[in-house]
Amino acid sequence: MRVSNWGALLGLGLAMAGCGAVPEEDAALPAAVVEDARQVEAQACPPGVAARVKVVIPPTAGISSEVTSLADVQGTLYLTTNLTDGSATLWRSNGTDAGTVPVREFPAVPLGIPRIGNLVAVGSQVFFLLNNLDTGTELWVSDGTTAGTHLVRDLTPGPTGSALLHLTEVGGRLVFFRQTQPTPTEPSRTELWRSDGTAPGTVRVRDFGANSGLSFSTLKVGDRLLFFFGQSTGTTLWRTDGTTGGTVSVRRLDAGLTFILDVGYSGAQGLFLLMDGPNYEVWRTNGTEAGTARLDSFGRYTRLLGALGTYVYVWSVDSATQRLRIDRLLLSGGGKALVTTLPNPYSNDPSTSPYVQMSTVSANELYFSMAIAGEGPVPLDVSLWVTNGTAAGTRDLFRQLIRSDEHVSPVFATGTGRVLFSGSLTPGAAQPWFTRGTVGTTGQLATGVATPEGFTRSGTRVYFYAIDDTGRNQLWAVPATFTCPPGLSEAR
Repeated sequence: MRVSNWGALLGLGLAMAGCGAVPEEDAALPAAVVEDARQVEAQACPPGVAARVKVVIPPTAGISSEVTSLADVQGTLYLTTNLTDGSATLWRSNGTDAGTVPVREFPAVPLGIPRIGNLVAVGSQVFFLLNNLDTGTELWVSDGTTAGTHLVRDLTPGPTGSALLHLTEVGGRLVFFRQTQPTPTEPSRTELWRSDGTAPGTVRVRDFGANSGLSFSTLKVGDRLLFFFGQSTGTTLWRTDGTTGGTVSVRRLDAGLTFILDVGYSGAQGLFLLMDGPNYEVWRTNGTEAGTARLDSFGRYTRLLGALGTYVYVWSVDSATQRLRIDRLLLSGGGKALVTTLPNPYSNDPSTSPYVQMSTVSANELYFSMAIAGEGPVPLDVSLWVTNGTAAGTRDLFRQLIRSDEHVSPVFATGTGRVLFSGSLTPGAAQPWFTRGTVGTTGQLATGVATPEGFTRSGTRVYFYAIDDTGRNQLWAVPATFTCPPGLSEAR
């Protein structure tokens, strides 16, 4: 899920949805679902294709114990766990039970959870945030050994802790922002920092002063981090390479305060969608002033869907039909055109509205989850779609995905043409599924595993955590390239 900027909860996947009975005009829908079920039930992967790697949460731990972060560090997986007793652990894994070991364990303290998370790989090291009684939440680093796992620097001395944002690898170093604590005489300030994992090498790059309006969205284009400041005096795109001289304003985007709703990528080029009053503007950027340009704008609520080839795709809601509308525009600017509108079985109810929760690109196609919001917090319907950018090539693959106001189905591209998601053919807990873009190449990845999340590619495996027969979230993995049943991957 994405969140919108400067604190407003308008982000992708956070639209409030509701629950209700299926309307009578949707009577044909179950038959289609049953037909899909006959085709996909026979395609469930045999046991062992996806398998539990390690029990990382003791079955006796409190029910709210959780896995909070996974990261690939040069082919080794790192993960963090937080137990309800206040203890936390940094782990590393090579994909085997014996090779999944605690790097460092942090004893229980009365600080609540999560205490540890936000893993970011930088070379052979992994940075993370940890909350301790004596320091509060501060930056830590690990080289994969117990002795090499330590506090980097207590940026806010004492137990108060630091508010650290946008931890990102840039040019072999960690770059991040710090929001200072306000005092009776000084407001909070926004600072840019960098770190090499040592206290002397963790330095402030720039102080942007008070009330800087740092956006919740960033982009990494090449070896530069792009970020946005929104203030009453204007909204500006900046870039940094982690040095003072390399931290510069790229372009003023607007004379007033605007909001960055979405960011994305088209190859090595960044995309962002800016809300300026009633207008929703789609921009591209390569991190330079000349290479930052507005492509087009829409006069209705519009969000980024993704990019394929020379086109950017966006979604909005057709107010007349209550259907989700997909438009495209040229990356070179203009060329705005309707691709298609998607069916909404609840369109006769004016309180409902479709929206996109998540999207990803795999094998030159866009996969996305579409939900139908109602009056309550739970979506009425959530389905998986795929498009090649044409009306004829836009198709409904699967329903239902997770219908929850707390969880959204991941839609994860493995990099091998397979897309993983979480869904269920019948009411109940969602389980891991896979697809290559057609009903004939869609199947269940594993049974007896509920609510899989955190999909992360590391080496030749895709890792995730899910609730299994232990009753707790545990670490699972599947080969990035798999075939279920034999020959299915060639059936497209």
